Amino acid sequence: MRDQDDGSKVMKAVLIGDGAVGKTSIRRNYLGDEFIEGHIATIGVDLATKRVLFDDEIVKFIIWDLAGQPSFEQVRGHYYHGCNGIVLVYSVVDRESFDNASKWLVEAYKNMGPLPPTVIVGNKTDLRDRVSPEERVTTEEGEEFTKYFIKKLEVPAVFFETSAKTGHNIESVFRDLLTMMGEAESEESDLYIG
Repeated sequence: MRDQDDGSKVMKAVLIGDGAVGKTSIRRNYLGDEFIEGHIATIGVDLATKRVLFDDEIVKFIIWDLAGQPSFEQVRGHYYHGCNGIVLVYSVVDRESFDNASKWLVEAYKNMGPLPPTVIVGNKTDLRDRVSPEERVTTEEGEEFTKYFIKKLEVPAVFFETSAKTGHNIESVFRDLLTMMGEAESEESDLYIG
């Protein structure tokens, strides 16, 4: 958490994952905006801010929504810096987006070094029954990937399945991320004091 010039606290997170997995819809839902069918792809990066009550004070929460297309990799690199949380999103109805999840973590690591608290999100649960079992990503696969990620990189992480369309678990994703970010901040402060 960083202090702004006016003394208020700022927390920054980055939304990453393949294109068309619902990152922008998740962000929009969290901000209280309506769901849009057939959303237009993010070009480069999109920024959103929300004032949230955190540890009895109002914090400015900045969310960088990064375009998922490979052609924007150079642009994305700059926006990882200074973020103290990650939301990695894949679609439960797009196996390729799940298979690419580890590539996103590699990109984040390349730009940030040791990764901050992370929430891994399997989005579009409202569509899961509309695709073949081969295309579908199960809850268990998402949980196993998260456990592997925690063990391999020793990063605080949690897993959620969401629907940006219905709002299922969207608040929980950001609540848990903010909590983990606050805990990481406290641990970092203890290192400097102790």
